[in-house]
Amino acid sequence: MTLIARTRARAVETLSLDSPHNRNALSAALVGELADALTDAGKDTGVRAIVLTHTGNTFSAGADLKDPPPPEALVALLRQIIELPKPVVARVTGHVRAGGLGLLAACDIAVAAMDATFAFTEVRIGVAPAVISLPLLPRTNPRALARHYLTGERFDAAQAQAAGLLTTCADDVDTALDPILEGLRRSAPDALAETKRLLTARVLEAFDRDAADLTALSARLFSSPQAREGMTAFLERRDPAWVV
Repeated sequence: MTLIARTRARAVETLSLDSPHNRNALSAALVGELADALTDAGKDTGVRAIVLTHTGNTFSAGADLKDPPPPEALVALLRQIIELPKPVVARVTGHVRAGGLGLLAACDIAVAAMDATFAFTEVRIGVAPAVISLPLLPRTNPRALARHYLTGERFDAAQAQAAGLLTTCADDVDTALDPILEGLRRSAPDALAETKRLLTARVLEAFDRDAADLTALSARLFSSPQAREGMTAFLERRDPAWVV
């Protein structure tokens, strides 16, 4: 079963997360297939930019608790998006949770519908947004991120834009994307690659400095008793034992 749908129009490759049965959760299979699709698009001289979007009403629900990717694989995917010599634009018309926000932060430009919702739900299942912090911390408002990280609350597109998670939000996502994609189509490929390199330098410094520690933290937390209780409670649709 193909988990990534691919289409192309005027040198823009659209990659759609296409696993609606589990709300495009980041399974090992989906992460691997997305990495392959990005590799292909990155090498293709006919591709000027990439749009990362989704089928169904959820961009991504975060890690697939039944088939999670190794932390190293998620780190590699996020770094691949950032290092790709072509701009990657997120198009969100649904909801984004946990690890899905890492994908969003790795993209160069992110546009979402006004009715999209967002949440860092990790703390509510006994883990932390460790690996996804690599692209998130250098690109977002620290005060806003602290609240969203620590409480797991759901927040809206306007709040996501204010926090730096989104470039913009709009009632009609495609209308908002039109001038962005037209601008990318009018830009020289080598100039785009070098300009992206300027913009991502600080993010890649975070990967070089912190990736190993955050990968180890993620692995430790996911194997902890609290995480087992949190994930079991989530799957059983009940509150975990620590809720007061």
